Amino acid sequence: MNFAASAPTPLLTQLPRLAIVGAGGLGREVLVLARQINAAVPRWRLIGFFDDRAPATPSVHGLPYLGTIAALNAEPEPLQVVVAVGNSRSRAAVVARLTSPTLTFPTLIHPGVALEAEQQVQVGAGCIISQGCILTCDIVLGRHVLLNLGCTVGHDAVMEDFCSLMPHANVGGEAHLATGVYLGTNATVINQVRVGNNAIIGAGAVAVRDVPGNCTAVGVPAQVIKQHD
Repeated sequence: MNFAASAPTPLLTQLPRLAIVGAGGLGREVLVLARQINAAVPRWRLIGFFDDRAPATPSVHGLPYLGTIAALNAEPEPLQVVVAVGNSRSRAAVVARLTSPTLTFPTLIHPGVALEAEQQVQVGAGCIISQGCILTCDIVLGRHVLLNLGCTVGHDAVMEDFCSLMPHANVGGEAHLATGVYLGTNATVINQVRVGNNAIIGAGAVAVRDVPGNCTAVGVPAQVIKQHD
């Protein structure tokens, strides 16, 4: 089904405006997510994309390209913003540049993801939780955490700001992911394991013991193969 831009109805004009930062592949996926949320309960009027690198076409899936991050910071009216950047450090860098007081960061949670009050899941500003994710109970997500398609998170797990889980990554109960941790597709952090700041757990790797910060670990069990600055 193709989505085409159309004039907003009177109801839509009363909704908060939402812009997507990042006009690449993840940005298109986030647009799909936002439309799925709106189809369940209308929450936003989607206005377009901002990105320092202009897309090849003037619009992306029916939404216009509106300019750079500098243009976004110049927006005079209140605007909600979702940052669709997959890399943890890059997403943090983009958020740090969004300095206008008119900008706020909503959470985007697929309507099929169960998050009832009794689960006691804390979700920080700017988080993105995609279709098929399963979160159990007593979980803390910091700001701008990304859970891509089909991720699982166990009881009492903590993910600090800017953590990124790629599709079908798994975080066990009482695991702790520090700021900026990146889990590749199908990566697993088992129960009670701690992963340090900005660590990368490669696709398919299984962290069975604590992983230090600022490194890349791969394999089963995960072994450190590189240190980062």
